[in-house]
This record gives sequence, structure tokens and C-alpha cells, in this order.
Amino acid sequence: MTETRPYDSAEHLDSDEAVAEYLAAAVEEGDASLFRHALGVAARARGMTQIARETGLSRESLYRALSEDGNPSLDTALRVLNALNVRLTATVASG
Repeated sequence: MTETRPYDSAEHLDSDEAVAEYLAAAVEEGDASLFRHALGVAARARGMTQIARETGLSRESLYRALSEDGNPSLDTALRVLNALNVRLTATVASG
């Protein structure tokens, strides 16, 4: 019997560039819940304890905000992005 384990995107987010590309792809989809999920995966890849320390938020509040039922404020999302060394930018939408 072949052993399998669940796929975890966080295992592949091993650089700032990978994290930025992953989050950019989520933003391009235009789905807030997908972006929230991607932000949570990226934070978990970096380490929630480290992200909590860098954002000044508790690990519990981060887990709650970035959970499936979470709804992080813009302030929380920007703090997490900053801790991930990722900047959110705006461009003119084409078409």
C-alpha cells in the first residue's frame, strides 16, 4: 500500500519571492476568502510565532483571523504582509 500525506502549500513557500508570487496569484483571483487562506498559509510557512512577534498580534488572534471562518481587518492583513516582507500594490485593471 502506498502511503500518502496531505498536500501542504506552506512546504513550498521557502523564499520571499515564492510567498509574494503565491499571494499575488491569490489576489488576482479576486476572491477575498482565497486571499485570506493564502495569507494564512504564507504566515504558517514563515511560522506563526515569528509573525505574531513581528506584527504585535497574538498567535491566537492570527489563527482566528486567518482561519476558514476568519475575516482579518485590513490592518491585520497589512501587518502580516509586512512581516512576510511582501508589499501590496495597486495597478490599473486591464479590460
